[in-house]
Amino acid sequence: MKNNLTGNFLAAAFAVLSFSLAAFAQNVTLRGTVISETNDAPIPNVSVQITQLRLSAETDEQGVYSFANIPPGRYSIVTHIEGFSDQAKTVVLAGGASGTVDFALSLVALREEVTVTATGEEESVFESFQSVNSVGSTRIREQASTSIGEVLEREGGVGKRSFGPGTSRPVIRGFDGDRVLVLQDGIRNGSLGSQSGDHGEPVDTLNLERLEVIKGPATLLYGSNAIGGVVNAVTSDEDDPHAGVRGFFTGLAATNNRQGGTSGGIEYGYRKFLFNANGNFLREGDYRTPLGTIPNSSSRAYGGNTSVGYYGEKAFFNGYFSLDRRRYGVPYAPLFESGALLTTPSGEPCEPAKEGEARGAECEYDIFAIRDRFSRALPPATDEQIDLRMRRNNYRVRGGFRNLKGAIPQANFSVDFTDYRHEEIETVSNTDDVATNFFNDIFSYRSVFQQANYKVLSGRFGFEGYRRSYLTEGAEQLVDGRVRQHNFAAFALEELNFDRVAFQFGGRVESNRYRPANTGLYQERDFTGFSGAAAARIRLWTGASFVANFTSSYRAPALEELYNEGAHIGTVTFEVGDQNLRRERSNGIELSLRQRLNRVRINGSFFFYNINDFVFLAPQDADGDGRVDVEDNLPIGNYRQDDARFVGADVTVDVDINRYLGAFFVGDVVRAELKDGDVPLPRITPARARIGLDFRYKGLSVRPEGVFAADRGVDDVFTLETPTAGYGLFNVNASYTFGTEHYAHIFSVSGFNVGNRLFRNHLSFIKNLAPEPGRGLRASYTFRFF
Repeated sequence: MKNNLTGNFLAAAFAVLSFSLAAFAQNVTLRGTVISETNDAPIPNVSVQITQLRLSAETDEQGVYSFANIPPGRYSIVTHIEGFSDQAKTVVLAGGASGTVDFALSLVALREEVTVTATGEEESVFESFQSVNSVGSTRIREQASTSIGEVLEREGGVGKRSFGPGTSRPVIRGFDGDRVLVLQDGIRNGSLGSQSGDHGEPVDTLNLERLEVIKGPATLLYGSNAIGGVVNAVTSDEDDPHAGVRGFFTGLAATNNRQGGTSGGIEYGYRKFLFNANGNFLREGDYRTPLGTIPNSSSRAYGGNTSVGYYGEKAFFNGYFSLDRRRYGVPYAPLFESGALLTTPSGEPCEPAKEGEARGAECEYDIFAIRDRFSRALPPATDEQIDLRMRRNNYRVRGGFRNLKGAIPQANFSVDFTDYRHEEIETVSNTDDVATNFFNDIFSYRSVFQQANYKVLSGRFGFEGYRRSYLTEGAEQLVDGRVRQHNFAAFALEELNFDRVAFQFGGRVESNRYRPANTGLYQERDFTGFSGAAAARIRLWTGASFVANFTSSYRAPALEELYNEGAHIGTVTFEVGDQNLRRERSNGIELSLRQRLNRVRINGSFFFYNINDFVFLAPQDADGDGRVDVEDNLPIGNYRQDDARFVGADVTVDVDINRYLGAFFVGDVVRAELKDGDVPLPRITPARARIGLDFRYKGLSVRPEGVFAADRGVDDVFTLETPTAGYGLFNVNASYTFGTEHYAHIFSVSGFNVGNRLFRNHLSFIKNLAPEPGRGLRASYTFRFF
């Protein structure tokens, strides 16, 4: 009996050991080499990550990385090193067979392949459930500007709203203002750029690693006012230590607006610590058009940031500080303020009002008369100028834990405070007078917890919130007294990954409470709503997938929509808010085709959004005389609600014809209108296309391109808009890169509007007064060491 028990025990132990060895034997090794595309030199210290397993390795001096004991499966492999474009590749590992994935990284990739914004973790833009544009540092410098709108307007689905170059802000698929959220490293940047056409975004474009654009609702992870999309300015996504020094220096100049600037940064790693510091300065003069120079269109900005962090195997911690200072002109603002653009019913300019008297009742704001007056000549310069002087300080602490066992192996935490202020300055005879002060302080916090993978299920959940304190004082005080906004939200995002099909679903509950100090004039408002989404990604063939998204998004009315009342030059309107506004509800679908083959890359989407109770500024005609009412020399606009729909498509195609020649196409179209009467909404991007070639030889790339925009006819514009003619432009961009194992030099030259065509941006608040820039040349040089 005893012998039988012993024999059975040994047989069972042998079976368990054999099964374990067999299972272990099925695991594989993944290795590869990372080199520079320019000179085939190996790149050391590159972070290589298997995103699904949250495993990372670093290349050695020969550019070699290796992972051992990897379970069979389908994985995304992502590379990252400061200065080079991140790359993502997919590999299928079979049991018992080792895998090899090599990378050739570029310093000047035409398009970035990696995003951190879509889900909060690095992933390929081709694998993302949402449509993403990712623009790398070299391409940012080619379009260098003090504003992110100027940099991003070349991207599919992204337009540029502006009141002059210093104020330009992205418009995503026709969505503008509070519906487009601007982040810096995943955190709200605390600006007032959404509320007014003359308010810029304090984003230092010269020190960015990437600019990422999430097209379509991103409310699950980032908040109810991301109903139109998200722009994330990524300064660094470094979460692992490295030894030694890395850095860069950039200098640039341009002819049209006499632009000049410089930026530089350094990163030093010692054991598990990283220290980083960056600085920048950029100046732009008044820009020139085929009709002449636009007065007071200049801008200047300077700033920097510094951080120090500890990055251990199980935990990390980072402290960060940044400052931004800028001043920019608001072209022709005094014309709106003085009433110089008002006309009589016959189209003649109104006589200036006498001291202490109001203008005649016959004076009206006729946009067609304004267009006709200045279609072939610029308005005369005025003695007065209006500038904005902006100051932003940001303090951030970020930390978390990772590589733990259990249900939650990883978590990230951040606490952030932004101290924002800008002054609207009236200058007469070189004497500055501060007319209005804007204060906007935001304290925010965010926590995201990563779930342990369970078979095919993965996901993350978290909570976040912020407290906002907003105050205006002075001549353009649109809200009387301070208003505080309290926000809190909880969210979850889950994924099911099968062999050929993957599903994503999630939800967010968010609360917004407005607490005005002047309760005698304003009422308190509370909003709580739910946003949900579901998506499916189907792998059609090798390198291609079809993605279907459904989103139901809630947006609380913005503070400005509820409480503003007064003359607002930034929107060219005397605004009247409505404290009884309801929440918006957007239900939408998006269908996308993604293809990433060796020679052809396609990323295209069709979208449709149905929005109930859409908030917009409606012109007022209280006396029913057929003319828009005027107050303080501006047309009166009331915030109202109606149902709306947005429908459109955007596509990006890159083709490698051969080793030396490539071609690219970027196109987009959107139609947005109020459903009652099919009334077009204001400042909707016209249909556009950008097509060009990419001639490549070793480190040289020359990219001629044609840029085309359709017109916005009389049937395609809002009540307070004029039609805008279409146009075609010719641009040339070129870059040359050479380097060694630890150094790289990047030279770039851009010729824009080479034919010096006269054209106007339909999304500009001053398009009838100020055309877009004429012919110009921009050059930059960047030196990187790593």
